Formats: sequence, C-alpha cells, structure tokens
Amino acid sequence: MARLQQYVERVNSDLVNAKAELKFTEKTPVAAHLDGDNGFGFIVATKGMENAIKRAETYGIGIVTASHSNHFGMAATYVIQALDAGMISLVFTNSAKQMPPFGGKDTLLGISPFAAGAPSKDEIPYILDMAPSVVAKGKIRKAARRGEKIPLGWAYDENGKPTEDAKAALNGSMAPIGGPKGSGIAILMDIMSGVLSGAEFGGQVGDQYMEARPQNVGHCFIAIKPDVFIGTEEFTSRMDTLVQRVHGVTPAEGFKEVLFPGEPEHRLSLERSKQGLPYAEAEKKMFDELAERYGVPALALSSTPFG
Repeated sequence: MARLQQYVERVNSDLVNAKAELKFTEKTPVAAHLDGDNGFGFIVATKGMENAIKRAETYGIGIVTASHSNHFGMAATYVIQALDAGMISLVFTNSAKQMPPFGGKDTLLGISPFAAGAPSKDEIPYILDMAPSVVAKGKIRKAARRGEKIPLGWAYDENGKPTEDAKAALNGSMAPIGGPKGSGIAILMDIMSGVLSGAEFGGQVGDQYMEARPQNVGHCFIAIKPDVFIGTEEFTSRMDTLVQRVHGVTPAEGFKEVLFPGEPEHRLSLERSKQGLPYAEAEKKMFDELAERYGVPALALSSTPFG
C-alpha cells in the first residue's frame, strides 16, 4: 500500500515490465532458476516459491533462485505461502545499498529482510521476518510520509550522525542490528539472493526510489517437506510442544507474556481483519490522486474502525 505510487510510476516509466514473461530453467530435479524479465517482484516471488514447493513435494526439498526481479514486498508473504503447503521455508532477497558494512562509512549493503517459517499442528506456526537493520526502512518512509519523528538508534543522517528526523534518515543510512551481526546477515542475503542467482549484488542493485534503471533484484526460495526427515504429523506435534515451552517461560520484568516469533504480527493481523487498516491523511491523498489520474473509483475509506 505504501509503495503503490512508486510501483505505478516505475511501470509508467518502463522501469518495471508489467507484462513480464517469466522463464524457469531447471538445474537439477530439486533446483531451478527463474528469470523475472524485470517483472513485479511479488509476481516473480510467488511463482518462485510455488515452484520450490512443487519440487519439495516430490523430492523433499526445492530451491529456486531468481534474477531480473524487483522489490517483492513483505518477505513473510512467501513463508506463509509455504506454510499453507505444509512446508518449512527460507526466503532471501537483496536490495539497493542502504547500510555500510560494519566498520565502514559508505553504504554498500541492502537491508532486505530474511524470512523463515515452519508449520505447527494446533499452535501458531513459526514465522520470522527480520531486517538486518534495527528496523525496516518502510517504517522510516511511513514516518516521513506522516511527518513523525523516529527513535534515535534507527538510522543516521548523511553525515553519519544518529537522527530523529525521518526525512534526514532517508538521505542517510540505516543502523545495523547488533553491529557486525546485522552486517553479516546483510552480506549473507546478498550471497544467497544476488551472487548465487546472477542478479546484481554488492551495492549494484538499482534503487527504485532514486535511480531510473531496472533494479535486477535477486531472490532465493527454499522449501523443505518435513517428512523427508520425520513424519509431518510428528514434526508439527513437536512444533506445538516447542511453542508451548516458549509460552511457558516465566516472563521477565516488564513483560506480561513470552511470545513466539510471528505471534505479535499474527494477533495484529486478526485485529486488522476485523477493524480495517489504519491510514494517514497523506496516504488517503495519494490514493485519491492516483484514482483521479487513472480514472478509477476512489478507494472507499472509513473515518472509524470497523467492527
């Protein structure tokens, strides 16, 4: 939703191919490469994970790399796609340079999130979707759009100083999570999705906000069928036990409960499905302007939550 205007502008500028013809090349029975033909990242990613799942259903594991793609949205989307098929999954992607490697001053690394998932039986599934930076840059873009400050420690301005100014942060760089740890994860993302796939890497991925050229983003999707090792029923039951043991840990001071990865987002999703998605006036204005420009009905919005 937040990137709708940018997607539209890049299609209109022929920087994204809205009629891309995706091409799979099989490498082995369990592995394939997908050429995204500069299409929408979320279409390339959906097809990539779909193919990885299909291979895993037959051989126990499926791996698909992709190149000539674009920003694919929320990484957890493709983890959930695999969960719906009863699969464990790993998702990698890279992005334009937003963060320096640990100890460096110049930006070189992307901050695309790493995602993983594992199904359970009756409990909440495991869903991890984390950026190698302290926060995803989308949160800073949202703050800038709404005229809000950001917490110190999220990002730096163009002079490398910590800032609360969201707009200054957009012109600066992101702070890595855990110093060298976040930097190391960002490099791993580039290896798995850029170096391995033949896409751009090492600071060369196109910036969809700043550069008038194709991004050539890379992705990597891995799907694993649990019963290649133990039966699916046994695996999901053991996952339930793990969730219950995590929930059973005594909360530390300042916490009411101990949650499983993905659980806060799951609860929020349930709430939003009943009450709707909150929006700012600046976002409503963007939707209205796009609707008027392209002659489509304006998005129906409510001034109060649903339910």
